[in-house]
Amino acid sequence: MSFQSPSLDLLRRMRRNRGTPSVRSLVRETSLRREDLIQPLFVREGGGVPDPVDSMPGVVRHTLDSLIGQCRGLEEVGIVAVAIFPSIERGKKDAHGTYALDAENVLFSAVSAVKSACPGLLVITDVALDPYTNHGHDGLLDSRGEVENDATVEILQSLAVAQAEAGADIVAPSDMMDGRVKAIRNALNSAGRHQTGILAYAAKYASAYYGPFRDAVGSVSLGNSPDKRGYQMDPCNVREALLEVKLDEEEGADMVMVKPAGPYLDVIRAVREQTLLPLAAYQVSGEYAQIHAAARLGWLDFETTRNESILAIKRAGADMILTYFAAEVAAILN
Repeated sequence: MSFQSPSLDLLRRMRRNRGTPSVRSLVRETSLRREDLIQPLFVREGGGVPDPVDSMPGVVRHTLDSLIGQCRGLEEVGIVAVAIFPSIERGKKDAHGTYALDAENVLFSAVSAVKSACPGLLVITDVALDPYTNHGHDGLLDSRGEVENDATVEILQSLAVAQAEAGADIVAPSDMMDGRVKAIRNALNSAGRHQTGILAYAAKYASAYYGPFRDAVGSVSLGNSPDKRGYQMDPCNVREALLEVKLDEEEGADMVMVKPAGPYLDVIRAVREQTLLPLAAYQVSGEYAQIHAAARLGWLDFETTRNESILAIKRAGADMILTYFAAEVAAILN
């Protein structure tokens, strides 16, 4: 018995533009390129083999040798930029983050080594004190245990200049101190580093998604995170993010960032509609970890979920995406 389908009197059938892979490709609104992806990398002192980060499957704390090898591999798959974060030994941390400006800081060595081995690879460095403080905060604490804004900015100026002198192409203040972008721009200019760019973490939220990152850099142990709500943004707010972006633009930022990415797609869209600056979004460690965890339990398909999560960030309006998936996704795009 054959089934006779009724014919609806429709002028517009949306499925016509979805019917084949070719037509879907032709009308696709959002495309992801390898050049859109930035690979975050962790580096530690010493030799031997890289240390795995238990809370971030597939992510390691590199040695200098393995970091260079990784960067060469990233260039081969078409990645054009990396963001390097140091993992500092606990014995070298203190309340003032003194090691941040030590000439032996492994970050300076890492930046110099990467730029020497891969001169065409763009190197971005994190300007903040949390990898270097024993309390895990992004700045200096006053007598009440609160982060002191202006004294912290003074140190961040010196740190940004030191990173630029080591070879960083772009410095990225992630501390969320008031006025730090203008102060860093002035410091870079005074040091003759006019060409060093600033990627401002303009809208960085006090998020629960940072735990595995803090594990990776050894700032604090999982479940023991310091309360950063006094300087990072309230997850309830969007208009505040727009003001932060406006201020960072006025202070001389070359690019701005929203962090985290996936839970804040509405913020990415709102910022995109306000600013003409290049917009970055950071798919953070917790986003990465939860995709891996759900896939390992068989609850989600790893590759399709990973790819969709990154595409959503691009669709929301991000020009560039920092993601721990960058290398593997670039290889697929390649």
